[in-house]
Amino acid sequence: MRLSFAIKVRLFLAFAMVFGMLQAGFARERGPRVEVVCPSPPIPVKLAERPVLAYELHITNFDVVPLTLKRLEVFADADKSQPLKTISGDALSATMLEVGSSSGAKDSQIIGPGRRAVVFLWIELGLDTRRLDTRPPSTLSHRLVFAAGAPGEGVGSATKESTLEDFQVLVRQDAVPVISSPFDGGIWVAGDGPANDSSHRRSISAIDGQIHIAQRFAADWVKVGPNGDSHHDGTTRNENWWGYGEPIHAVADGEVTQVLDGIPENTPRVLPKQVTLDNIVGNYVILRIALNRYVTYAHLQTGSIKVAVHDHVARGTVIAHLGNTGQATAPHLHFQVTDGDAVLQSEGVPFILANFTDLGPGSDYEADKHPSIPRTDSIPGKDEVVDFPLMKQH
Repeated sequence: MRLSFAIKVRLFLAFAMVFGMLQAGFARERGPRVEVVCPSPPIPVKLAERPVLAYELHITNFDVVPLTLKRLEVFADADKSQPLKTISGDALSATMLEVGSSSGAKDSQIIGPGRRAVVFLWIELGLDTRRLDTRPPSTLSHRLVFAAGAPGEGVGSATKESTLEDFQVLVRQDAVPVISSPFDGGIWVAGDGPANDSSHRRSISAIDGQIHIAQRFAADWVKVGPNGDSHHDGTTRNENWWGYGEPIHAVADGEVTQVLDGIPENTPRVLPKQVTLDNIVGNYVILRIALNRYVTYAHLQTGSIKVAVHDHVARGTVIAHLGNTGQATAPHLHFQVTDGDAVLQSEGVPFILANFTDLGPGSDYEADKHPSIPRTDSIPGKDEVVDFPLMKQH
């Protein structure tokens, strides 16, 4: 049977009306034209008696105009009644970095068209981890509010806002390794240690087509001597630094997976003329201490490494001595734990030290005047001065 032209037209119009009604019935705001990715979901770790979640959101602007991230709210699990954290204004600017900006722009909430920004998040949870409502959540939900254009544009007219309502991030439940001190004992400062504004935390490496933050929880350990300083009798000789030549110990039982030696010592305050991927961390050892958990000891003293690849070492074994090699301006131990057998091409993961004494921030430290707070199963914070117990002799 053939339909007449008039009947066909009436059927088409009827279909169009129904389709239009369906569209109207299911209409919703398109929302911001962005892609949001969390490359490395957080693992809870205790810092100064509080669980902390450290992770990043990568936001790419697919719009043709700049977008300003005005506010970010983080919620625990499905509870939308009270955010764990709300960030806006200067506080939000301080957590954001636009990738590849020619000016190295940071401290800005603006994401240019076709550009990516990284938001570095550091969520501190409640003090009492025994209470159900302060235990680390299993998921985090994010509400991101954007405005089209840069701040100050469109003066005199309402700025159009759009909201990404429920971006989910899984909270990983991986076991956090409990490690011993890498030193014989003594007082050390965790230079640029774990914190949201640490230079280690903000160090993104793009290598072989992938990005990583291997130094997410890294620290540069510098020894503090009886004079309350890191050195004595000037700074021009490595031997004048209290930590130079100190024995470095295995922080747990493990297998040696990588060793590099032979890179010469630096003169303090003088970097090598050429820094490459091959010499950036100087002489180093990587020790696998658990499944997908690797400890890197870097900037080791030339010729001091006492282990070889595939050696199995016990906790407390001396593996090398502290030096000043690679991209280092003074003797110190660069220490990090990652999920892969690589210095930079892996993700930094948390660890906790079995016990130490917190002597307060390095900026306030005086040898005869400081707090003394015992810590157990905790990660040290940025520039925290730590008194390690004496190493038991093996």
